[in-house]
Amino acid sequence: MNRLFKKNLKKCIKKSFILFSFLCISLTGCSKAKVQKSVAVFVPGIIADSPIYSKMVDGVKSAAEKFNLTKTENEKVSVFIFEAGTNQAEWSSQLTALCAEAKYDCIISSNPSLPELTEPLTKQFPSQKFILLDAMKDGNPNIVTVRYKQDEAAFISGYAAGLMSKSKKIGLITAQEYPVMNEIILPNFEKGLRAADVYEKVDFRIVGNWYDAKKGAELADAMSTSGVDVILPICGGASQGVITSAKEHQTMLCWFDSNSYSSAPGLVISCVSSLQEKLAEEMTLKYFNDQIEWGTFSELGMKDGYVKLVDDDELYINTVPEEIRKKINAEIENIMKSSE
Repeated sequence: MNRLFKKNLKKCIKKSFILFSFLCISLTGCSKAKVQKSVAVFVPGIIADSPIYSKMVDGVKSAAEKFNLTKTENEKVSVFIFEAGTNQAEWSSQLTALCAEAKYDCIISSNPSLPELTEPLTKQFPSQKFILLDAMKDGNPNIVTVRYKQDEAAFISGYAAGLMSKSKKIGLITAQEYPVMNEIILPNFEKGLRAADVYEKVDFRIVGNWYDAKKGAELADAMSTSGVDVILPICGGASQGVITSAKEHQTMLCWFDSNSYSSAPGLVISCVSSLQEKLAEEMTLKYFNDQIEWGTFSELGMKDGYVKLVDDDELYINTVPEEIRKKINAEIENIMKSSE
């Protein structure tokens, strides 16, 4: 009797296992058959303090809205925004947590440090995709990167600073040292100064983070006291402190990534903008339409229309003399010709 019971029990267990396996396969098949896509926007900072991240978020949202206009409810895509904050030490664990949720087919972000943080995650989560703007990584089939030609932006900023400076002492305040800053932005900023016949060494100072406005103001104060009359701040939220100092000392400013002439009218002499919103929208739409070339890297600049001096703002026109504006435009034309 015990033998018969055990035999029947084994048969029941076997049948149950087969039924369970079939159910799992069916559910998996349904999951793979889903049409909807979901993306997470990983903001490595705070949206309110960073125009470049605000533009990224707006671009992704715009892409989703445009894509969903012609789709049924079952085909519509969704977007989740995650603000990671300014503590860079936490970004890696936050990205890992996003991947582990397995809710988002693709994570979109923008920062030169992101490839280093995301590449290990593509091994841990083989189906996770990443679109990284303002970054460079080639050859990973789960990642696509696009970088702006910061050499062009830095050169024009330096050229404008050199032409406008009276003391011929120029400063650059950065949040921290990183490869793009040390290898591209700083040397090309200096190259622009030399093209404007300024040969003084750039007063280069480091905040230590992307948010300390008080420290930004202190560094700018020290620069202005030493005779610096033009500063390029690339330090995130700390730039607000640089603006405060510039107003107090009447120090001129160059600006990266956005139109900020109104932040210090009469003192901001150039704004070289990266068309982040446009690029974020285009790359997101490509993803939704399955047009991404994964594993590739591309670089976009002035000739492509993604790096641009904002030269049609009345504040720029009223602040920078026409003769200097013409010289700056001539250098921009030279850059575009050399890119052909």
